[in-house]
Amino acid sequence: MHIPKAPAPFATFLLRIPLSVMFLQQGLTKFPVTEATAEAYQLPFIVWWFVAYGEVGSAIGLIVGGIAGIFFTNGVVSYLADLLTRFSGITMTCVVTGVIWLMKPSSLMDVLLTDYLHVSLYVGGLYFALRGNTKYGV
Repeated sequence: MHIPKAPAPFATFLLRIPLSVMFLQQGLTKFPVTEATAEAYQLPFIVWWFVAYGEVGSAIGLIVGGIAGIFFTNGVVSYLADLLTRFSGITMTCVVTGVIWLMKPSSLMDVLLTDYLHVSLYVGGLYFALRGNTKYGV
């Protein structure tokens, strides 16, 4: 019996939705971006600015890159969609790395065993950073 499979671009798009929603929610809670909030987290304002806009931008970029990758299977737009997906994934991993770093965990094992949310967000971003957009038939 043959069980049909969803095309890879569609299947991986489903992974993008919760990852993007989480980043969008977290990013939007940081607006308006102010010096006072940055100081509360003991961060320079420019770092706080990049975190807020990085979270929102990477969430939007991951969705837009995925949609474009589904509709444009080759050519310049397909290439740019893949780059947007990869850049969004890199941005997500950078942001989550910073979050984990600011928590000052006692060890890497402490992070891996107790901080499943950030580890999941990190691995999700890393997947898209390394893989980019999947193509049909792959």
